[in-house]
Amino acid sequence: MQLFKCTHCGQLLYFENHHCEKCGYPLGFEPEKLKLVPLVPVHDAVFEIYENGPETYRYCDNHQHGVCNWLVPTDSPSAYCKACELNRTVPDLSNPDYVARWQTLEFAKHRLVYALLRMKLPLISKFQDPDKGLAFDFLANPTEEGAPRVLTGHADGLITINIEEADDLEREMARKNMDEAYRTVLGHFRHEVGHYYWDRLIADDGRQEAFRALFGDEQADYGEALEKHYETGPPDHWQEEYISAYATTHPWEDWAETWAHYLHIVDTLETAYSFGMSVSPIVADEADDSLEADMDRDPYRLKKFDGLINRWLPLTFAMNSLNRSMGHHDLYPFVIPPKVVEKLAFVHDVCKEVKREARETSKVAP
Repeated sequence: MQLFKCTHCGQLLYFENHHCEKCGYPLGFEPEKLKLVPLVPVHDAVFEIYENGPETYRYCDNHQHGVCNWLVPTDSPSAYCKACELNRTVPDLSNPDYVARWQTLEFAKHRLVYALLRMKLPLISKFQDPDKGLAFDFLANPTEEGAPRVLTGHADGLITINIEEADDLEREMARKNMDEAYRTVLGHFRHEVGHYYWDRLIADDGRQEAFRALFGDEQADYGEALEKHYETGPPDHWQEEYISAYATTHPWEDWAETWAHYLHIVDTLETAYSFGMSVSPIVADEADDSLEADMDRDPYRLKKFDGLINRWLPLTFAMNSLNRSMGHHDLYPFVIPPKVVEKLAFVHDVCKEVKREARETSKVAP
């Protein structure tokens, strides 16, 4: 995530801010410009961007619930922003606990959508394209005794998230029960949208053979693979080829886990780049520069994956060391073996190719 600044007073801002703490100006995120901007009221909940011309905007309709600060052009036929128009089902808003959980989910989903927009990946709602669009259901477990729990997952472009995942205690209990090293709300979104983009970028675009060479044959029975995983666990020495134990389940899950980690890398490196960070351990051997890195390039603009991974590994060592100093577990509890680097590079190359194709198509469009 990039670092934002109020262009009225210079105050640094968080992505989720609704108003500037210093000057009090209302703030809104403009998804075309990918900027968090101060707003000047015009009339009847209509705003102009401070010192930015005559275009007018209104807040997304979900702003009233405190879950969205994104802007919609006043001439847009939709009441919702690019992120919220992906919602198919939201929790019962008469339940304050559900609203609080929905806010946590929306904060994570908006960060996800920001990354997808920066990557210039195809992003369209199922309301616009029922066959290839994307949609979200945010559901609570049913209250009826014996009714099945809501399962977080993806099917044909519909991502279902159990709002229980927004509860820190429930999520931590699930993490321990599933013997997972890492489990976050944003991580869920990144993983599940990885399944969606497997359909769009791999299956639809004819990249299956290249995919299978690295991840395996996705035609293997998914149900059987899942059942085997939960019965016997991951294979021995799985750390040599997979980013997580769950990635061993099936090639689709390997892709989704790898995809999620790619988004972890790019988004965190953008934050480090925005802060002008560098890593240079003062006790390191002068001949060993493997833990040194300057976050001097926007990761979304790096053409080769080497530029990402060579910055990422020193940064994660520093982040984990800082967390340990605070008495916490490692912020990034993963090891990236060479085989996983290959898989991450494949994700990177696919995304860059799709971005290039989109750019070329826009140049020839009438």
